[in-house]
Amino acid sequence: MSSTLFDVAEDDRRERSWQAGPVRVRVTLPSARPGARERKEPLTTERIVDAAFALMARDGYDSVSMRSLARELDTGPASLYAHVANKDELDQYVIDRISALLELPEPDPGRWQEQLKDVLRETLQLYRDHPGAARAAMGMIPTMEGGLRAADGIMAICLAGGTAPQAAAWFCDLAAAYVGATAYEESIWTSRENSTPAGEEPDHPAIDEQLRQLMEAVADRFPTLSRYSAEMTAGDGDDRFEFGLDVLVSGLAAVSERYR
Repeated sequence: MSSTLFDVAEDDRRERSWQAGPVRVRVTLPSARPGARERKEPLTTERIVDAAFALMARDGYDSVSMRSLARELDTGPASLYAHVANKDELDQYVIDRISALLELPEPDPGRWQEQLKDVLRETLQLYRDHPGAARAAMGMIPTMEGGLRAADGIMAICLAGGTAPQAAAWFCDLAAAYVGATAYEESIWTSRENSTPAGEEPDHPAIDEQLRQLMEAVADRFPTLSRYSAEMTAGDGDDRFEFGLDVLVSGLAAVSERYR
């Protein structure tokens, strides 16, 4: 009596059958490929940018490179270049993503100054919500749709308030630098050991008290700082940011006519 062996692949299992005369025995064996992975999700620009945001939030902006992104996505660096040319272009995608989240109001001539402040406040919050993104904006001119949309919206608000076009155009650059620098500085404060260990939010009241004591201790050399030490250390980061917004927006209104 002869027997015949049959192998039938079915999904991730393998069925092995023996035929011996009128009797057929079937046994389902484990996968023929132990440890076989599920099919990888296709690599896309969107996934690469997602990975960049995750890396920045976890390890900081400087941790992001094409090589580290490749490791994060379980692929080779060469695969990334089909979607993102280099780190500079990746920064463009990061800012494009941030800018696309920005809500831009319909310009209102009666509220244009407050509208500008609202947009800049929201931009700062988006940077805070996405650590590392502000660093990506430094020394870079946004050229993708999201960044162009944001600049167009800010320019339109300025013009609705009667701002000279040249002043409005330069304000776009000035405002972006101010908000980006504020967010980037905040991230540096957190990364350093100050009143708290590196990585923890600084204890600003404690830092302010140290500064007041320092200024009072050098009163003979720096009498003005010592006299106004309370004013020099007053307010938190949000208070100072709001002061900057007042200076920028009120200053824009004040100097606009010089640039017609």
